[in-house]
Amino acid sequence: MTKIMIVDDEPDVLYIVRKILEKEGYEVAVTYSGKDCLDTVVDVKPDLIILDIMMPGLDGWEVARTLKNQEHTKDIPIIMLTVRVSDDSVERSFQYSNADGHLGKPISNEKMLNTIKWVLENKRGSG
Repeated sequence: MTKIMIVDDEPDVLYIVRKILEKEGYEVAVTYSGKDCLDTVVDVKPDLIILDIMMPGLDGWEVARTLKNQEHTKDIPIIMLTVRVSDDSVERSFQYSNADGHLGKPISNEKMLNTIKWVLENKRGSG
């Protein structure tokens, strides 16, 4: 079963995204901060991470950059899920943080699920 880690400081967002993903058959792990993500990612071993940008402490861009620069986590695909949708924000997600996707909130279930499937299929194909 594909395991997805959701990282967001908003409990309502975590709840909704978790329910959508579980309904689709994904195993879901949640963390409420960038630090929690970095502390647990090795134990959780997710196949994909959905990461909010605007969180207290470490923002999502820093978390993604850290994960992509560590040998044991660099190949985990990351999709940013955020209200930050300006061209600069999208560019920073890809160029600075090396994310694999960037989705704006609010998002339709269909678009989120299609993006997850696309990222997972492309990462498997390149691995």
